[in-house]
Amino acid sequence: MNEAIVNVDARGLEPPQPMVVILETLSELPECAELHARTDRRPLHLYPLLEQRGFTGETEEQNDGSFITIIRRA
Repeated sequence: MNEAIVNVDARGLEPPQPMVVILETLSELPECAELHARTDRRPLHLYPLLEQRGFTGETEEQNDGSFITIIRRA
């Protein structure tokens, strides 16, 4: 199965805007897609909200100091 990837760049936004943008995008995410969210910080407060909504998130720091969180349906 070839999954679609939806990219969200939430860098430069003041908290809690990155989380708001990510959750709004997730609410419209196609069934077979995953979300790649780029943020300035590791989104620690996002993980429990993802779990409540049936998603998992895995975050990796990038070479430029930003973070990419890959979000998939659990």
